Amino acid sequence: MRSSARHKRFKLKSEINVVPYIDVMLVLLIIFMVATPMLNANVDVNLPQANAKSLQDKKEPVIVSVDHNGQLYLTLGTEKKQPIDAQTMQAKVGAFVKANPEVSVLVAGDRDGKYDGVYQVLAQLQQAGVAKVGLMSQPESGSKK
Repeated sequence: MRSSARHKRFKLKSEINVVPYIDVMLVLLIIFMVATPMLNANVDVNLPQANAKSLQDKKEPVIVSVDHNGQLYLTLGTEKKQPIDAQTMQAKVGAFVKANPEVSVLVAGDRDGKYDGVYQVLAQLQQAGVAKVGLMSQPESGSKK
């Protein structure tokens, strides 16, 4: 009798203890909740792509060109390219974009020019209230379509 009483007292359980698994799951959930906002703290940059298709706009774009010496040229809509200084360019482009918010503004920089000239134009266009600016390029000479 004594052996049967001992056997009942130490009976094995056939259930799985899931409490440790729940603890691990909650810790992982907290880690992911803390880490996810840190992943989205980046700056959106539109990088150029090779063999990109040209823009199809209904309106003629505003083109600001910077030559290798840093001289600025402005092409508004269908007008011809004309030399312009930085302050006048900023005022004209700002007024043109406010009148036509759908118009595209493009910056064309000379291949042999300094990056500083293009950077200054981008900063001036931002001060003029232009929200979106594109960079122009020539298509590759040996590109296949």
